[in-house]
Amino acid sequence: MNRILSLPKRHRWIWAALGVLVLWVALSIATERFSLHSISGVARSASFLALVALGQMFVIATGRGNIDLSVAGIVTLSAFVTVTLADGSNLHLPIALGAALLTGLVVGLINAFMVVRLKIAAMIATLAMGYILATATLMVNRQVRGFETAPALEWLASGRIGDLPVIALVAILAAALAAFLLNATAYGQSLSATGQNIRAAELAGVRTGRTVTISFVISGVSAAFAGALLSANVGGAFLDMGTPYLLQSVGAVVLGGSLIFGGFSTALGTLFGALLLVLIVTTMQIWGLPAGAQDVVQGIVIIAVLAFAGGIGAKRRSAPRRT
Repeated sequence: MNRILSLPKRHRWIWAALGVLVLWVALSIATERFSLHSISGVARSASFLALVALGQMFVIATGRGNIDLSVAGIVTLSAFVTVTLADGSNLHLPIALGAALLTGLVVGLINAFMVVRLKIAAMIATLAMGYILATATLMVNRQVRGFETAPALEWLASGRIGDLPVIALVAILAAALAAFLLNATAYGQSLSATGQNIRAAELAGVRTGRTVTISFVISGVSAAFAGALLSANVGGAFLDMGTPYLLQSVGAVVLGGSLIFGGFSTALGTLFGALLLVLIVTTMQIWGLPAGAQDVVQGIVIIAVLAFAGGIGAKRRSAPRRT
């Protein structure tokens, strides 16, 4: 019995999973249209968010309140880069996708340089980078004459295998890779130590600068990959298309059970957190709430979870890394 009661403490992702189950049952009762087929549509929307959130999770895991506020700009710019270079051809897709991922990598390195070397607070550095990316996107947008997506990328973004969206499989594989990095690599151990106490980690010989740099690079590349896939899903690119993923990526990480002040992260929880957040939005849409009210509710939910985590998290900074 004690082991069962301790499960939520040892596996923080359980709360997000329970939230998904409760909302799914509630929506199924509230409307006959909400079925296994409709949940697959929710899973597809959540998968794009999960890709961004998994990268955000690594930055948050570094502790000290680090958050990557440039992810929205990376998503948008990488979407424009992808559709511009791919030009609707599978032949050009490797170059387009490579350029998009390179964009995320370079932005991640610049963010890390500002945080690690210049000692600028992560939120300030990445917010400034977001403005730079917005300007770059405007310049690219002026050069775009039309939008055509590569068929192969479109299949990844919107194709299905039975009732299961292909993008959901991509998100699951990404979460599995993230869980491997967190739990089965030296980098994961360094990340946990850095997030719990960066000074103690440095004294223990952890190369914290490199650890933080890798985290920002992962975040940038993940957001760029999500942007490339999103461009195929919507059939093009538009300004501010990455904006919704800024708040929601942080929300998915927090709802999934990762500690906002670092030291503990769960890839599985982030995956469930993304699904839960999209289900919350779906519920509000069914209730007919306006977009502004939906944002308010999302903010209240995230603040409530942060307050709860802040109350118990300080007692659990040495929690084991589990997924």
